[in-house]
Amino acid sequence: MASSFEQIRERTVIVTLTPNPALDLSHQVDALVPGTTHRVRTVHERAGGKGLNVSRVLHQLGCATLALAPVGGLVGEAFRAELAGSGVPHGLLPVRGGTRRTVAVVPADGAEPTLLNEPGVPLSDGEWAALLALLEVTLRQARVLVCSGSPAGPAERMADVVRSARAAKVPVIVDTTGEALLAAARAGADLLKPNAAELREATGIAEPVAAAGKLIAAGAGAVVVSRGPEGLLAVLPDRVVAVAPPRRVAGNPTGAGDAVVAALARGLAEEQGWEAMLQTAARWSAAAVAAPVAGELDLSVLEPRPSRS
Repeated sequence: MASSFEQIRERTVIVTLTPNPALDLSHQVDALVPGTTHRVRTVHERAGGKGLNVSRVLHQLGCATLALAPVGGLVGEAFRAELAGSGVPHGLLPVRGGTRRTVAVVPADGAEPTLLNEPGVPLSDGEWAALLALLEVTLRQARVLVCSGSPAGPAERMADVVRSARAAKVPVIVDTTGEALLAAARAGADLLKPNAAELREATGIAEPVAAAGKLIAAGAGAVVVSRGPEGLLAVLPDRVVAVAPPRRVAGNPTGAGDAVVAALARGLAEEQGWEAMLQTAARWSAAAVAAPVAGELDLSVLEPRPSRS
């Protein structure tokens, strides 16, 4: 842990917190046919979880970041080793419960991937307190905090994270679901980033602007909604900003939302305007879909397309 903190000393960084990380496995098959045996063409294994994916994207693009997460068990050892080899600065808290795994089965024929997500072991109250203590130390160097995924226990733990960021006067982006999303809103998160289905589930309101307005009324500063092929929708207290995808890209969409959060975090850190932030987020999302694994961008998608003469 010390060597990772050495890398970010005296620097302002985007800190990511992943309370419920996972060792992500991606299996590519020719086509997915339920009830049959499949030959896996390629296998990717990497330390993941939504916050880790955000840090990976930022690191790939040269943005200073520090990833925090609890790890434990044999899977946690593989998680730790892979992350150490990635070069992403990190601080890992040892815990008793084993780190979970996720499996993405990605058909080469272009069909939607099938995801298998293990639930993970909730952190004890003592482990949660230790994770918050680690977070509070790193917030001294933070420009923006991102907390992504489930809170590894009661939903109100997400409010603990928001309160820690507010006490340190650091803007916080939260990407979570259900009651944890509502808890983050009530605690005053600066920005919430659900997708359309998550927003509807948390609020019980189908229309996205009205649903996001409910979260803002509860205390959130702003809400950015991922809407798949329809693009991004930012609902602010005084206006709504919509951005369409730059172009349709085939591939694995599992890391697209994390790329959006990475772009929003960089935009907040650099005090960009909303239109510029959302345009970048849409481009990064498309580049994430084109990449083979979550937490990575296909940089060729970010390059300008040649004009036709």
